[in-house]
Amino acid sequence: MEGFGNKIEYFERMLADNPENPTGLLALANEYRNAGRPDDEAVALERYLSANPDDEGNAYLRLGDVLAGLGREDDAREAYGKGIPQAEKYGHSGMAEDLRLAIARLGGRGVQA
Repeated sequence: MEGFGNKIEYFERMLADNPENPTGLLALANEYRNAGRPDDEAVALERYLSANPDDEGNAYLRLGDVLAGLGREDDAREAYGKGIPQAEKYGHSGMAEDLRLAIARLGGRGVQA
């Protein structure tokens, strides 16, 4: 676990200098996932999505998965739903389908896509 802490601290310091760095935010989210810190992973992914376009929809899928795992199903549906038009906009129909399937696994209510 010590290795995770060092990597997390490294990326947190990197982001202190450039808080919207997309590579740093995704790397930090990965390290939080590896360290078993889903709440922090969700925050890092939300920061990434608020500052950077997600051309494929993958970050929305990751965020939705984390939120679903935390029992935040409505928030997960919202994340998945936001990812569908992004994925389609950039021609990633497979990712759009993955996002739709993720919504369906949650029961899918209330999402238009």
